[in-house]
Amino acid sequence: MDDFKHYTVMLNEAVDALECESGKVYVDCTLGGGGHSELILKRIQPDGKLIAFDIDDEAIKHSKERLKNYKNLTIVKSSYTNIKAELKKLGIDKITGGVILDLGASYHQLTKAERGFSFSKEAPLDMRFNTDSDFSAYDVVNKYKEEDLVRIFSEYGEERFSKRIAKKIVEERARKPIKTTTELANLIVNATPKIKSSIHPATRVFQAIRIEVNNELKNVNIVLHDILDLLEIGGIISVISFHSLEDRIVKKILKFESQKCRCNEMICRCTPPRIELVNKKPITASSEEIKENPPSRSAKLRVARCIFQSVVSE
Repeated sequence: MDDFKHYTVMLNEAVDALECESGKVYVDCTLGGGGHSELILKRIQPDGKLIAFDIDDEAIKHSKERLKNYKNLTIVKSSYTNIKAELKKLGIDKITGGVILDLGASYHQLTKAERGFSFSKEAPLDMRFNTDSDFSAYDVVNKYKEEDLVRIFSEYGEERFSKRIAKKIVEERARKPIKTTTELANLIVNATPKIKSSIHPATRVFQAIRIEVNNELKNVNIVLHDILDLLEIGGIISVISFHSLEDRIVKKILKFESQKCRCNEMICRCTPPRIELVNKKPITASSEEIKENPPSRSAKLRVARCIFQSVVSE
């Protein structure tokens, strides 16, 4: 069909959690390779409806072909942060079935050299999920102030040598712009002490830059609140995260919205909790899946069900 490579992490676990039914509306916020979407579509026949979001042209092209025989699918080229506006355009006020959110970059994005996500392949500094965007990794590396580089490397990459790396980047780019993935990776290697580690010295910095370029953590925060506003009572949200920063946000929001008291006042005036946690501890990939796809070892699945609708002002 094409050279689009994608492994669908926790396929059955994430879709099983949605308890799919015909006649209901479902949303796949992260279409990607179409794995989760295809299984949802199989389970909501004949009268269910699936709306799938993605901003990656290559993912959309691949999934349109893969899912071309399903008539009850609408693919929307837009960020999932626009979920409210896009569903409104489609005449959908409430998500009656459920939502799946598979966070992070896809295998295809990470491994296709020209996308610039990998430090092991020579490519322009890019890292954009949305190739229509004017802002890329090149801008972060060559235009951010030193203190801002330190901040994102520390916060988003949890990199302990953030100051050394940022200082080296600023020194190097003063001589000439840093244009490629391997230039940046080699610079990071030279800027950090040689220590025994199972991961490449550039791993955390590349992660941090990718998160900054694509506003990943801010977007997770936005979409989770929007989804909770859109879910009908009984609707389910199924979220897969791949690193601790994402999972921390997901856990915090779902835990807060499931608490009976959220005001911390002497006399509680809180409305009932909007959701109940289906699994208090995250579901992780099976040993068989991890053997087949090692990156799935870091995946965590959290599931919640809407039990109360508060009035939301637009």
